[in-house]
Amino acid sequence: MFFVGIFLLSCSSVYKTSEFSLSSSPTEPDYNNQENWAVLPSLWNQSLEEIVGKPEEKRADVFYVYPTLLTDKNDPSWNADIKDISIRREILEKAVAFQASAWVKAANLYVPFYRQAHYRIFFEPYSKQGKGAGVIAYQDVKKAFEYYLENYNNLKPIIIAAHSQGSIHAVRLLKDFFDGKSLQKRLIAAYLVGTRVNTDEFSSIPLLKRPEAVGGFVSWNTYKMNHLPKSYEKWYKGGVVSNPITWDESNTGPIERHLGVLTSNREIYPNSLSVQKIDGMLWSTLPKIKKRLLLSFIKNYHFADINLFWKDIQQNAVVRTDNWFKLNQK
Repeated sequence: MFFVGIFLLSCSSVYKTSEFSLSSSPTEPDYNNQENWAVLPSLWNQSLEEIVGKPEEKRADVFYVYPTLLTDKNDPSWNADIKDISIRREILEKAVAFQASAWVKAANLYVPFYRQAHYRIFFEPYSKQGKGAGVIAYQDVKKAFEYYLENYNNLKPIIIAAHSQGSIHAVRLLKDFFDGKSLQKRLIAAYLVGTRVNTDEFSSIPLLKRPEAVGGFVSWNTYKMNHLPKSYEKWYKGGVVSNPITWDESNTGPIERHLGVLTSNREIYPNSLSVQKIDGMLWSTLPKIKKRLLLSFIKNYHFADINLFWKDIQQNAVVRTDNWFKLNQK
């Protein structure tokens, strides 16, 4: 029904594991080699084309960092091997096609393969040892972004887009390259979806409170209306909540303003849900889509944080990009 970015499994789940060692980590990617990029404007895949068509040159860029796809309980590895064909297929046919595609109308898409950390690093007793895996993952993202800036960007304004683990890395990327630095002037917006972002996360990158505002960030975590997860206090409470229907400070988003859910059958369903903001979380009604009965048993909508608002994100990215150019006319 939806692209599943990261499965929110029980914290009590038992995973196969191994001793973390840098020497046993997968080979570090060389971003001079196009094989280590999932998407470039010159490197387009069929799944992406089926949703948004062929690439067209844009005035802006979007750098997208995908969510956790390495979730197998029987996989003891700490980091993904980006040479693994099955991993590449998951990234291209799911994350790229059903998430990153939302920003293609506004900007040229760049997506590096990176050695993401296994899902178990977010839980005890694996989290302490898993810190090294998180470092490896971010170092890849950082090096890919550095290569992108030096070889592809050509001083164009930038959208940062990410989900879940990808958003964790994107927050660090913003701190390292944008926050209080000259590159912040070229930041259209950062969409930091599916992770908690605190109100004081950045020193100079603001929360965007208007649909046309630029130079800041938006963020949300989606859950079924009137329900809270057991991990609410630990993972969500206190985090920023943007409204991906109105894109302003409204606490609710009416169904008649919802532009559309993108489902795995590549159909868009407008006017299918409404939302309500609470502390650290975005509540959504059950979407009015085909096979919605299956979704009615699910409370955690994390896997669909982007899909639920795919058309809303698409339009908003265009609005913000157009306004950035309006404000920066020479």
